[in-house]
Amino acid sequence: MSKRDYYDVLGVPRSASQEDLRKAYKKLARKHHPDSNQQDPAAAKKFAEITEAWEVLGDEQKRRQYDQFGHASSGGGNPFQGRNPFQGFGGGAGGGMQFDMEDLLGGMFGGGGGQRRGGGRARRGDDVRAEITIPFAVAAEGGEHTLTLQNGSQTERIAVKVPAGIDHGQTIRLAGQGNPGPAGGAAGDLLVTVSIAPHPWFRRESFNLVLDVPLTPSEAALGTRIEVPTLSEGTGVLSVPPGTSSGARLRLRGKGIRNPKTGERGDQFVVLKIVVPKDLSEAARAAYERLQEICPESPRQQLWR
Repeated sequence: MSKRDYYDVLGVPRSASQEDLRKAYKKLARKHHPDSNQQDPAAAKKFAEITEAWEVLGDEQKRRQYDQFGHASSGGGNPFQGRNPFQGFGGGAGGGMQFDMEDLLGGMFGGGGGQRRGGGRARRGDDVRAEITIPFAVAAEGGEHTLTLQNGSQTERIAVKVPAGIDHGQTIRLAGQGNPGPAGGAAGDLLVTVSIAPHPWFRRESFNLVLDVPLTPSEAALGTRIEVPTLSEGTGVLSVPPGTSSGARLRLRGKGIRNPKTGERGDQFVVLKIVVPKDLSEAARAAYERLQEICPESPRQQLWR
């Protein structure tokens, strides 16, 4: 009977990294270890098959030979023939697979024969780090964002609760959702670093929002009332006083981002930009020429004196 492909045995693609191989092996070894499957006579055979695959793929040199020559790279025989299949764990010789049995089995025996001599000590699992990019409005108002994690050949989706007011580069900690702890120890945490996608209109200054709004020259000169969007409360109305210059800032109080510490919202600032049309009709050109005759003084006239 022909041997199964070692990658199939571990359930990983041939492009898997060494870390992916290690994780797949540890997961399968825990599941099929004979001491935890004493009622299953096939468990020992399955465990030996898994361990044989890891013995080859876990060693980078052996893996390269296997990728090139297949099972012929080991002479077609069982690499465990004539020796203990558990050799190489916990300090024995074993090429590239130096695993602690306590770490491998995760304390499934509760301090019994599965632990190494002298007893094992539970340890906290490693933290896992990930990154997400969230919409601008979710960062400002809070909400939920789905994080997709790839664990070997498995895809895991985790709902991340985003607090209102979170800023670019800050981290959300999901307690207990990191790697499991060896020997029954507590799991590590999942640390999610947040990036914020830009908004088409708004930009952020601390907990304030800034919005550029264009005005015509006549609106700036004569004054007007304008409608402007807010991030979460529809539109607001602002009065532009006569004689407003480009770059002036008007304030909408309490329309900014909520401060997660104080609960208070920042403000929204409307920055006015006077926009002159590029193409003028004959009537508009005549009106601007007449205006220049009426108001010939330049705003630069006293500037450098």
